[in-house]
Amino acid sequence: METAPLLKMSQISKTFPGVLALDKVDFELRRGEVHVLLGENGAGKSTLMKILSGAYQKSSGEIELDGVPVSIKNPRHAQDLGISTIYQELNLIPHLSIAENIFLGREPSKFASVIDQRALVRAARELLKGLGLTVDPSARVKRLGIAEQQMVEVAKALSLETRILIMDEPTSALSQQEIKQLFATIRRLKEGGVSIIYISHRLEELFELGDRVTVLRDGRSVATCEVAETSKPELIRLMVNRELTEQFPKRQATIGEEILRLEGLTTSGLRDISFSLHKGEVLGIAGLMGAGRTELAQAIFGVEKIEAGQIYVKGKARRITSPRRAINCGIGFLTEDRKSQGLVLRLSVGENLCLPSVDKFTSWGMVDRNKEKLACRRYIQELRIRTPSLKQKVSFLSGGNQQKVVLGKWLCSEAEIFIFDEPTRGVDVGAKTEIYELMDRLTAEGVAIIMISSELPEVLGMSDRVLVMRSGEIAGEFSANEATQERVLQCALMA
Repeated sequence: METAPLLKMSQISKTFPGVLALDKVDFELRRGEVHVLLGENGAGKSTLMKILSGAYQKSSGEIELDGVPVSIKNPRHAQDLGISTIYQELNLIPHLSIAENIFLGREPSKFASVIDQRALVRAARELLKGLGLTVDPSARVKRLGIAEQQMVEVAKALSLETRILIMDEPTSALSQQEIKQLFATIRRLKEGGVSIIYISHRLEELFELGDRVTVLRDGRSVATCEVAETSKPELIRLMVNRELTEQFPKRQATIGEEILRLEGLTTSGLRDISFSLHKGEVLGIAGLMGAGRTELAQAIFGVEKIEAGQIYVKGKARRITSPRRAINCGIGFLTEDRKSQGLVLRLSVGENLCLPSVDKFTSWGMVDRNKEKLACRRYIQELRIRTPSLKQKVSFLSGGNQQKVVLGKWLCSEAEIFIFDEPTRGVDVGAKTEIYELMDRLTAEGVAIIMISSELPEVLGMSDRVLVMRSGEIAGEFSANEATQERVLQCALMA
């Protein structure tokens, strides 16, 4: 006989000014299960979890915990009920120690206001030991890698006697080895009776970890099923309400003349990088984390200081010492971290779209606002950016729509060379396909693209050529016909 669910969310709706974010959503969580929450960007996943974690108040509906109706007032109340969240952007204080972060605001004290440091470190060490982490609890958090910081967040949640742990895109910045460690921790938590709500766009993770899956689409819950009884194509169909027959819809463009050439480019982290890029070409850059891929993109865009070598754009030597000079050379850079480097979160959608192109809309020191609005509306429509208006702050958009704003920003600048660093990280399958189709459109128009990605199938599926980086150098080059996962990985790993 099936036991009653630990958590039951019934007919949950949430309205923001001009937007119905959730429309009568149902969601259940059993004790000791990993329940995966799927949906395109903007489907309502984050909104539903923010209601559960107390960050938002529901407009209507009911939440039951252990069969008892609850009204979650705020994040502290959610924690008191045993509900904790680990967000994609980790919520730790870098200059404090691991132990201080775990027990922040709840430090054990000897008397009055004196913290018992020994008890603090001892309690933190016990929690970390249970997670298989052997770091010193007195170490500063800023000295830890992303994976270790994530474990500190898990330890912090367990210190709160968490029964429900929400994990939002926990693997987005982790290496394959770190992902394995995280999965082992999740299985350990599950065995200990913790119920986990797992949000991810990586469908392969669902089949490795999940017990059940709930799919949201356009603010509604469309299906809940056992993971063992479903398939990847079926889940994609449920998410986007259409068949995605081609995972990588690459269209062969006409490769034109050379538009970019690097000769002997050297920085503090790169050595003697040389290659050329042609109009209409997608040049994939593969390699392990730390191989120098992002450093290469930053050097081309004027962020990293070039110590030796030369960059040629359209056959002319260019001294690119700043992003502004790169933009003036027709280069656009879709950064790996859209929130801290690609967008100004306090500005509106419209302001972000026009940011690199202000000169285009300015004459005699005055900005032509009508011209700006026309351009913004064009890219919102063309990229299908879901926003109530041009004035909506970009911080309120979903991850996929924020990524589209960054894309629109460079389209608006009329860049001829695009550098895409992890263009589909944290983006759902439907939005991924839209980004791939945009890449096809751009190359058909003669735009050249450098695409950096940690997902090898993406690199192989969308590139005309593949460069493999290792330890700050180019370790190999493959044509589209020559490149296979095995050959690229072997090249990336070869000592």
